Amino acid sequence: MRYYAESDGHVYLVRHQGRLDLPTAGELPFPREDIAQLATPEPVTFCVPALDKHPAAWPLKDAVIEDPQASELARAAIHATMPRVVVEGLCTRDPGEILLVKGSRGFTAGRWSLPGGFVRFGERPEEAMAREIQEELGVPGRVGPLLTVRARVGQRSHLHWLMLFYRTSIQAPPQVDPDEIAEAAWCPRAQIADRIRDEVLVAAIEEGLARIR
Repeated sequence: MRYYAESDGHVYLVRHQGRLDLPTAGELPFPREDIAQLATPEPVTFCVPALDKHPAAWPLKDAVIEDPQASELARAAIHATMPRVVVEGLCTRDPGEILLVKGSRGFTAGRWSLPGGFVRFGERPEEAMAREIQEELGVPGRVGPLLTVRARVGQRSHLHWLMLFYRTSIQAPPQVDPDEIAEAAWCPRAQIADRIRDEVLVAAIEEGLARIR
């Protein structure tokens, strides 16, 4: 097992066969708090080091990515720690129905979720939300206020997800793109937990609905 220790954007690395690499447990010279496993080719645990001062001698994570002496595992671990920012649209209609979509591919393939997706580089979250509505539902949408925010490490993906939930509405019945969405349906509020089966997402929906009232 290797460990990824980061503080203030600096990463603790050691030399393995002349290359900058992630340390093993025995190579960590400080106490640590283990957080979660990373999505890396080999097992790597993200940990928080207990330090007395700022680690100015450690390399910056952005510099490690470009360093030819850095191992592929070190670079992969840095990439894995970057949060994935996604937007989720809470679209309702009377009486208490919420629009859900079932993905055709990717992380949501075969699973019910809210319309939404990744925020592109340089894109504002509101722009991403409007774009995802058009791409997934095939109709124009309106993006309202930010309702709530959630963050978690995925149990299957091992990625750090930052989820922004927006109040949304659509201007016409959904016309889904089957390449992205297998099905779109209005779901009664009482059936949301049975359809989604994701406690974090269900809790965010319930909080968002409470703020819409």
